[in-house]
Amino acid sequence: MPVIDDVRRIAADLPGSEERETTAGPAWFVRNKAFVWECRAWPSIPAELREIIERELVVGVKVAQSIEADALREMHPDVFLAQTTRWGEPKVAFRMGGIDAEHLEELIIESWRVQAPRYLRRELDVRMGFADS
Repeated sequence: MPVIDDVRRIAADLPGSEERETTAGPAWFVRNKAFVWECRAWPSIPAELREIIERELVVGVKVAQSIEADALREMHPDVFLAQTTRWGEPKVAFRMGGIDAEHLEELIIESWRVQAPRYLRRELDVRMGFADS
């Protein structure tokens, strides 16, 4: 089961990524835009979701469109939580206990791509061998 240090390692390897300690816990930003964060049980979150977040490690990521979050929730309702808050939409929160390492990396990188400017996305693509230098 991945832990927050796995999130930290994956996020730290992305161009322009910066970890910050927020009132909600650790969060990772690219060009001042959050792309992954540890979720906290805020009073504004529905009670049934607050209980899960209080018991387990839950992480949130940005997605390009709400339909992506809806699809993840529909495919894996035991892992991806119902909408936590309207702040920062579109996004999705998930139980780390239900995610394998490969899927975690995919979620974080895709979330980073949603928030990163084109020049940083290109830098990562070149590094990963997806584009010419």
